[in-house]
Amino acid sequence: MRLMMSAAVLAATTLAASAGPISFANGWQEQRLSLFSSNDYSFGNNLSMVSDGSVSIAWTRVGQANWGANGASWSWTVEQSVPATSLAQKGGDDRNLSLYFVFVPEAIAPSLQGANIRSLLGNGDVRIIQYAWGGNHGRGQVIASPYGPAGQGVTIPLRQAGTGSHSENVDLAADYARAFGGQKGALVGLAVSGDSDDTSSVIRAAIGNLNLR
Repeated sequence: MRLMMSAAVLAATTLAASAGPISFANGWQEQRLSLFSSNDYSFGNNLSMVSDGSVSIAWTRVGQANWGANGASWSWTVEQSVPATSLAQKGGDDRNLSLYFVFVPEAIAPSLQGANIRSLLGNGDVRIIQYAWGGNHGRGQVIASPYGPAGQGVTIPLRQAGTGSHSENVDLAADYARAFGGQKGALVGLAVSGDSDDTSSVIRAAIGNLNLR
């Protein structure tokens, strides 16, 4: 699905976020990627999701106090999993959960606070790291997104397809340098997605304890 390209919409809305912990109770919205396909999200202490042959993203804006975040940690659980797929394949790249981090150059971040969705889709300055639970790849591999402009987004798998509960801790600055080279920009958006439409499977999963540092 066009998750990488569509994740650029995260910078379209201004939403304050408190330093450190990120709440799943307020400020998140679903962005459909198809008129006929939508996941079922529940927002609260955790973000829980059921994806039944569908795909969409839930997104929020990162407040300016967290634009400089260099790392993140979270916990996630998968009770029902999609089969293993190739996350490098355009179509057929289903995954249980993905957590997106959306960056833009610091110098232009203030000017994008009022940008609308149309002006951000395909914006050449946007860079997206997607950490994924799914696929059949080795942990930490950097996979170029098959969607959107070349060089705009990457997927970094942390868990192969399957069930369980795990905690993650990532170095955003180091992963940005590996993926794109140079120093990361301002972290302006976050998103969570589930993708089960290509395999017509079902995902039951949740993510919580999200902290930026």
